[in-house]
Amino acid sequence: MNIDLNDLNAFVAVARAGGFRDAARASGVSASGLSEAVRRLETQLGVRLLHRTTRSVAPTEAGRGLLTRLGPALNEVEAALDIVNGFRDRPAGTLKLNVPVSVARLVLPAIVSPFLAAYPDIKLEVVAEESFVDVLAAGCDAGIRYGERLEQDMIAVPIGPRSQRMAVAAAPAYFDQHGRPEHPRELVNHACLSGRFPSGTVPAWEFERNDELVQVAPAGPLIVRIGGAVDLLVDAAIAGSGIICLFEDWLRPHLDSGALEPVLEPWWQRFQGPFLYYPGRRLMPAPLKAFVDFVKASADPTFPGTVTRHT
Repeated sequence: MNIDLNDLNAFVAVARAGGFRDAARASGVSASGLSEAVRRLETQLGVRLLHRTTRSVAPTEAGRGLLTRLGPALNEVEAALDIVNGFRDRPAGTLKLNVPVSVARLVLPAIVSPFLAAYPDIKLEVVAEESFVDVLAAGCDAGIRYGERLEQDMIAVPIGPRSQRMAVAAAPAYFDQHGRPEHPRELVNHACLSGRFPSGTVPAWEFERNDELVQVAPAGPLIVRIGGAVDLLVDAAIAGSGIICLFEDWLRPHLDSGALEPVLEPWWQRFQGPFLYYPGRRLMPAPLKAFVDFVKASADPTFPGTVTRHT
């Protein structure tokens, strides 16, 4: 039986994603193309592999059996092809990363251009979002997250600055009108401009000084979804609508220009920088290996290296 490897990959992508549209977004192949590939595979095998409804797609019993055996086999095929790719003078292929918007804005700009210049045959695709996702199921090779949000059983490599702070600021005119807080608890009497995660959670603002920890539930006139709308919070703070709490590096240009005035700086919480994480496979795709090696080479040598997170 002569079955196209691409049709098998299409079936695995759809089965893992639970739908043609999600699989299309993850794989870069159109939903119609995936549908045709799965239909062709089912015709050749003479058995239905997927239950299809208007709301969901799920593997049949035959489909589950094929998926269980096929996933590892395709990983081995991919690894075998990467061995061949490793004989190239320069690694080639596509590297897909899943990262928070803050990393795309504050960490990757210093890394991406030098990396692409060093590896001109690698195509880099970056998906920026704040949702907790399984990077492999989402069709990504690796992800970047902060320590408390790392997936388990992954190899983690430090990337970018190893120490960051959350800054609190507002327009000078806002403080002139409403007063300047001298303790984090006074923020409950102020208009706080806050963000909400896709899960629906509005994170507390956390402060630390001399081993004293304070959490404040922000409340105010504006809440945005954390991610692409964060710049709206910054603009609102500059316009005098309230107080913002955000990465110091994100606010730094506005702090330096005077558009925003910092407050409570002795309480600003410092936290560990992000990590590049990826599955601990014996053989990594050549583009991912090149990126990991590049990140390690440019990392702060005083910071501990690769670690593995376990459940």
